[in-house]
Amino acid sequence: MSDYKPMRLIAAAKKFNVGASTITEFLQGKGFDIDNRPTTKLSEEMYQALRAEYSSDVDMKKEAEQVQLGSENKGVSINKEEETETFIERKKVELSGPKVVGKIDVASKEEPEAQSPAKAEEGSTVAKQAKAQDEDIETIERKKVELTGPKVLGKIEIKPEPQRAKKTEEGSPEKRQRKRFKKASKVGPVKGTNASRGKTKDEPKVVSEKEIEEKIKNTMAKLQAASSGKSQRAKLRRQKRQEIQQNAELEAQRIEEENSSVLKVTEFVTVSELASMLNTSPTDIITKCFGLGVMVSINQRLDAEIIELVASEFERSIEFISASDQDVFEDTEDAEEDLHDRAPIVTIMGHVDHGKTSLLDYIREANVVGDEAGGITQHIGAYEVNLEQGNITFLDTPGHEAFTAMRARGAKLTDIAVIVIAADDDIMPQTKEAISHAQSAGVPMIFAINKIDKENADANKIKEKLSGMNILVEEWGGKHQSQDLSAKTGLNVDQLLEKILLESELLELKANAKKPAIGTVIEASLDRGRGYVATVLVQNGSLNIGDFIVAGGFSGKVKAMFDHRSQAKKSAGPAVPVQILGLDGAPAAGERFKVFATEQEGKQVATKRAQLDREQGMRTQKHITLDEIGRRLALGTFKELNVIVKGDVDGSTEALSDSLLKLSTEEIQVNILHKAVGGISESDVMLASASDAIIVGFQVRPSASARRLAEAEGVELRMYSIIYNAIEEIKAAMEGLLEPTVEEKVLGNLEIKEVFKISRVGTVAGCMVTDGKIYRNAKVRIVREGIVVYTGELESLKRFKDDVKEVVNGQDCGLNIKDYNDIKVGDVIEAYEEVSIQRTL
Repeated sequence: MSDYKPMRLIAAAKKFNVGASTITEFLQGKGFDIDNRPTTKLSEEMYQALRAEYSSDVDMKKEAEQVQLGSENKGVSINKEEETETFIERKKVELSGPKVVGKIDVASKEEPEAQSPAKAEEGSTVAKQAKAQDEDIETIERKKVELTGPKVLGKIEIKPEPQRAKKTEEGSPEKRQRKRFKKASKVGPVKGTNASRGKTKDEPKVVSEKEIEEKIKNTMAKLQAASSGKSQRAKLRRQKRQEIQQNAELEAQRIEEENSSVLKVTEFVTVSELASMLNTSPTDIITKCFGLGVMVSINQRLDAEIIELVASEFERSIEFISASDQDVFEDTEDAEEDLHDRAPIVTIMGHVDHGKTSLLDYIREANVVGDEAGGITQHIGAYEVNLEQGNITFLDTPGHEAFTAMRARGAKLTDIAVIVIAADDDIMPQTKEAISHAQSAGVPMIFAINKIDKENADANKIKEKLSGMNILVEEWGGKHQSQDLSAKTGLNVDQLLEKILLESELLELKANAKKPAIGTVIEASLDRGRGYVATVLVQNGSLNIGDFIVAGGFSGKVKAMFDHRSQAKKSAGPAVPVQILGLDGAPAAGERFKVFATEQEGKQVATKRAQLDREQGMRTQKHITLDEIGRRLALGTFKELNVIVKGDVDGSTEALSDSLLKLSTEEIQVNILHKAVGGISESDVMLASASDAIIVGFQVRPSASARRLAEAEGVELRMYSIIYNAIEEIKAAMEGLLEPTVEEKVLGNLEIKEVFKISRVGTVAGCMVTDGKIYRNAKVRIVREGIVVYTGELESLKRFKDDVKEVVNGQDCGLNIKDYNDIKVGDVIEAYEEVSIQRTL
């Protein structure tokens, strides 16, 4: 396998010392398909072609860097003790040319230690005279520096040497000077400057404590092996243990190195935050971005592509995490003594109208179905049921196809999934979808076969269909429990509850009620009298009145807490659903929430998450492109339907928005401009007026001022209480925007029997209707020997001497064709009309 790592175009340009456009033209000439963008990745074949073409440019770049670094090094200051050495080194370089060897032969061959300051001055004088006599010496000197070869001049690092701390122990300056000359003599003659002082090539190796311990361990092992006199088998076992230990240490070291090179960041971090993660200055990040053609400031947020490019410049890889994946919302490990049994969380799932809510009504002795619009559940309900054997928390999810995301959330929150299937029906699409959600979440399933009290109910047929899906119930030798029941009469409901409790005992569900609460938001709504109301499920810990919580980008102190019967509560433990008041907004359904110790810490986290969500929404907003404009012009009939969605709870708003977006076609695009929880306000109407949108209200109503403003601005308001009614009406409105299709309908055929030429009238055909009928306003085609020779309209249609509107099959008639007289006996006239057919989505 090749070790080549994908390289971007901008990095290749730097490596080969050529322009990005030059590389693009070269590769395109070689037959490669490549875009001239800095972020374009090069394949291994492209890289090898560039390497073969521009390797000489790389060598020239290295030599130029060596010369530049060498010239910069001349400005490094030296102390007085080093003046003698520096002078001698410079003199060697200056007089190394072939023209002045004879003038300074004595001075250049002496040892550096034997030269006195007086001789050094004489050498300086001689060098000056030589320079005055021949000005070409400097030119020769520069060429010598350029052609010094693979010296270490290009790798100088002005850093303090490790031995500098021992200067006081090394003695006088003369000793240090002699030590440096000895080191220089080992490396070779130093030319030009004092660049060699930054070298660390011949420094003594510093042995770490870990290596010392390894040496001691190996020595002791050998001594024990020599003195113990154990068998060869014991030695092999000991060696094997040592190899396993060494491999484990190497693997741990490798994992640690990989983790240290991978940065976990959220998208849209600022330049200063990225600089701190990369241990560099913001100026370096800004410079790198300038090199990529991106103008940024220190507080500007970067998108994912730029973050990856900048990190690759620093040889670091990036792993993106969302705001909800941050460690601050992750649950911590609990001690075994703090864990206690908790109630199971059970989700009721299945197809619409199969009896999910009716079953839950009987269990908790309430009537929720009567309160639901249209008799279907349109949001997730959370209920706690107290039984003699223990408590159970139920989640009731909608069965309509629009609520797919809500069923998925219910499956993720649950411990056990109860799939309700009607015995008088089949396994419907939403039932299959609920089963797949439960399987992907890895939760056990219990099948409740409902409506067995009906005449046409057949529970075995349902079990047979399940077996066809590779799902076997216990009665058929499988592992999934099932129960035949009737939610209406309550038959066998108690046995279903026993099976739920039995399944929860096998799961051994435990939680710690002594720590701050952490859980998930099930629903959120806006109540005009109470403010934002959030239904939350505590999954671990305890939630109390007065706790400061953060959910998504919203935060607040819990002012009040109620159960599903609107009874006030002061505390909620693990697996308990409650409604809370006090948040400053409506968090999205499915958001994690957590209790923070201080209000300041919580607000800081909430502000950062809200900022990230807002930035992500702005960056991911789709703008129209030239390609899109061209596509719309090519269609010619492209239309847009802008919609503003307002709902009572976040889950229903999300489900309705997703369903409307799925109605989009190539010719009609549905744009959700805004979706939020709460009533329709004046700002919503103004937004709809400015963007030519309609407002869809789901289980909400507009205020009086908003209604008056909508009438004045001509904004259409649509109110719905049942989600499938809303989807069907919006679909019908979109179909009205579609251009109708035009089809031809053949009315009849006529055969020309005789042709008459009449002055001031033209050619008149005497015809016989062979089939169908012909109308006065019909369009006609003249067909001669099977070929259409003319298409037009009738000028007149007569029977005998009277004008008529139609002539039916078997009758003869006379007619002439508008603006066409070239008709012959035997031609066939085909009468037809164009019919507009309304298209559907």
